[in-house]
Parts: sequence; structure tokens; C-alpha cells
Amino acid sequence: MAEMAVTVVAANSTLRTCSGVSPTAPGGRRAAVLGRWRPLAPANLRLSSPAVRVPRATSAAAVEDWSNTDIVPIPKVIIDQDSDPDATIVEITLGDRLGELLDTMNALKNLGLNVVKASVCLDSTGKHNKFSITKASTGRKIDDPELLEAIRLTIINNMIVYHPESSSQLAMGATFGPEAPTEEVDVDIATHIDIYDGPERSLLVVETADRPGLLVDLVKIISDININVQSGEFDTEGLLAKAKFHVSYRGKPLMEALKQVLSNSLRYFLRRPTTEDASF
Repeated sequence: MAEMAVTVVAANSTLRTCSGVSPTAPGGRRAAVLGRWRPLAPANLRLSSPAVRVPRATSAAAVEDWSNTDIVPIPKVIIDQDSDPDATIVEITLGDRLGELLDTMNALKNLGLNVVKASVCLDSTGKHNKFSITKASTGRKIDDPELLEAIRLTIINNMIVYHPESSSQLAMGATFGPEAPTEEVDVDIATHIDIYDGPERSLLVVETADRPGLLVDLVKIISDININVQSGEFDTEGLLAKAKFHVSYRGKPLMEALKQVLSNSLRYFLRRPTTEDASF
């Protein structure tokens, strides 16, 4: 494996308690932190799931053997654009099952990224592996939705390779894993769209069934109605995806009419296709 300049905090010793994990808002949702970051690039979004280049793990020898009788924790992958102005923060959790994830860091390097810092901390929800990553060519945080989606799929793929038991807990298990999820999410029930106003922009919160390419598609839909998409957070939690985007129209929060257009556009795109739709 190629050498990487990575600082791992408490990876091989006693785990420290988490201090940098985003707080949880009432109802279990993570609180959003407003910041001033560069807009996500809205142009040339052509990502579809077969086109995503997902670097594979370098070896299958490190796959851990977990008992099938164990209760498998919900896998979580968080891509955070708000917490650090200079780097994209990625957080990976699978209870207490994840190790140092060196192969995952190497796979990210194959995407043209630098892992500038890595740390591990422990709280009541499990072990949190956090990476600060930048684009190798610029040394800056990632603002390309296609690359952010490729990062997400790469991490999920490696998680499934080294922890096959997580396959049935992830929507991507049907695409990448040996075992598809046993339950199917009802998209109509799982989809929730909320828009909150701030002084200079609005906060769009979307929760829906996860699938490959979802991050890019969401950004494209928002951009297609001339709404500016800025930094945010994209969470993968088992079968669900939860996105938070800071959005604005001509430098101001969204008007009520535009909120309705945005909400309707997203619901139309995310809803489950009907028989009538499929017949056309």
C-alpha cells in the first residue's frame, strides 16, 4: 500500500471521547451550522450510478468475520461541508466494528484526494472515524457534487467489502453487496422536505430513500430552477439519505412561491414511479 501522510489520533490506543461530532437537534436530527463556503458547482451534472468510478478495496484478506447472529448496527456515512472551511469532513460509523480504514483512505487517494487528517473517537453510538480530505490538485475542499458522490459510494463499497454484514443494512447493498436489504423503503412515506429561512439564505432539508447518484441528482434539480446551492451536509444512514443544503435565490432566502416550486420539484422526482408513469 502506498504511503500516506495521515495523522491517526487514538487509532491504536485508547479511544478518546467524541468532541467534534455535530450536535443532535430535537427529534434526533443533527443541528445545521451555517457557514460561508463556496457554492457547489451546478453545471455539467451527468452522474448516473453506472458511471461512478468506485475504487475497490486493495485486498479481501482484511474482511472481518462477524457472527451472523450479531445485531448489525446501522452504517452511517456523513459528508460534512460546513464544519471546516478548508477541508471536507467525512465521518464513518458502524457501531464498534470499524478499524483504521487504511484501505478506505487509500481508495480515496485513488480518487485524486488527500487525507490531511484522520481521527477516531468513541461515544455511546459507537466508534466514529473522521477524515479531513482535500482535492490533491488544489489542496482545497471538494465542491464538485459528482466527486462528493463518488467519495460516498467508494466509502460504502469498502465498508461492504470489509464488513459484508453491513450489506443488508444499506440501500447500496442491492448494488454493491452480497446481500440486498430485506426490507424495502416506501419512498412516499420516507420522503420529507423542509425549508427554513435564515438572514441571507434558506436551509433545505431532504430525507428520502437512498440510492446511487442521489446527491448529484438533488443538486441538479435545485440548480435547474435557478436556485444557488451552497455548502451543506449529506448523511447516509442505513437505507435512508438525509441532505442539508444552504440555498439562496439572487443572494436572498427563498420566497414562499419558490419554496413551493422547489418542494414540488423534489417530491415529483423522488416519489415512487407509478404504473402509469412506467407505461410511457
